[in-house]
Amino acid sequence: MTALQDTAPQASPKSRAETVQRVVTPLGLEAWLVEDYAVPLVAFDFAFKGGASQDPAGKAGVAHMLSALLDEGAGPYDSDAFHRALDDRAVELSFHAGHDNFQGELKTLSKHVDEAFELMRVAVCEPRLETDAIERVRGQIVAGLKHEAKDPNTLSGRAFRKAAFGDHPYGRSSQGDLESIPRIVREDLTAFHRNALTRGNLKIAAVGAIDAARLASLIDKAFSALPAAPNLVAIPDVTPATDGARTIIDVDVPQTTIRFGLPGVPRHDPDYVTGVVLNHILGGGSFSARLFKEVREKRGLAYSVHSQLSNHDHAALFTGGTSTKNERAAESLSVIQEEIEKLRSDGPTETELEKAKKYLIGSYALRFDTSTKIAGNLVAMQTDGYPVDYLDRRNGLIAAVTMEDIKRVADRLFAGKTLLVAAAGRPEGM
Repeated sequence: MTALQDTAPQASPKSRAETVQRVVTPLGLEAWLVEDYAVPLVAFDFAFKGGASQDPAGKAGVAHMLSALLDEGAGPYDSDAFHRALDDRAVELSFHAGHDNFQGELKTLSKHVDEAFELMRVAVCEPRLETDAIERVRGQIVAGLKHEAKDPNTLSGRAFRKAAFGDHPYGRSSQGDLESIPRIVREDLTAFHRNALTRGNLKIAAVGAIDAARLASLIDKAFSALPAAPNLVAIPDVTPATDGARTIIDVDVPQTTIRFGLPGVPRHDPDYVTGVVLNHILGGGSFSARLFKEVREKRGLAYSVHSQLSNHDHAALFTGGTSTKNERAAESLSVIQEEIEKLRSDGPTETELEKAKKYLIGSYALRFDTSTKIAGNLVAMQTDGYPVDYLDRRNGLIAAVTMEDIKRVADRLFAGKTLLVAAAGRPEGM
């Protein structure tokens, strides 16, 4: 598929929010639009609330399989014809499913925008879901899962998710597994499509050479055939396990891949922004992070180590990971735990705090340096429940974080808690 040149709209340095138009279509669909004609390109992102967490029990992977099938024949096109139509117009169209959202991304030259939206329309509204395509995609997914069955990174990640969330939908892999994928039948796919891909749970963003009136017309044409309202299973809130359990998956490799975590801070909690700054100091700041300095630079235990706040709609996690020699796995984990406790008990230095805030504020613009990134971030803001003015407020919230805030949130996250750990390899001493 032909790659399209991407560039950034020229947003005002004073207010990103002012560049975003709220477009409401005649059908009542809302889209966030950043209009820019610097290059003849349109980036269009959309997401339906309700992703792999809506997979039926015992059939994890339905949403993922559907995302791989939407462009495998739709409307009047069989699979080959559909992909030829995309290639002939240099249109990029893709779909993927996370636990909370089912997403699509479209990028096209403005001269092909009508054809591109029509191809997107038939993919979303009229997928064929033919038997040969289903079996072909099923085979591809199974082949990938068999390959991943020997991958320590995948194994540790899946084991950690299962340990953290158990039988909750978040405890399942969004891609499914070797037991669930063979069980999926066409009716599972059509039911997910009917229940989750609807106008009532749709979030939209567009960036580029298109005006509001034309965008509204294209949106209504593209999505009008979808059901008006979703029929989603309610997903309960869940707190990740806090028992400090350790799960070891035996893999005959020289290195152990470790995943660790604790309950985190929900994205709309007043402490969330402080948690972001705290995590940057601990393990989110790459070369400047404490874990990087202690685990890699001082002791040479691992090439990389990281931590992050990882949020779902119904759960909040603090997670991290590293890979190290089997014989040094226990030592690596011990150093990580010591650094977490040290940061909790002593707090960061004033220099660490100021550097973290400066980096997080200064690097924010890099999330908006291409049309594709802007569209993706605007949809993410909508699915995460942020208003458009968060674009302007976010850096001020970072700047306002104090040392007292950091110490309080560190206590909240880490005090009296033992890391939940999953490791794949043959770790010694764990």
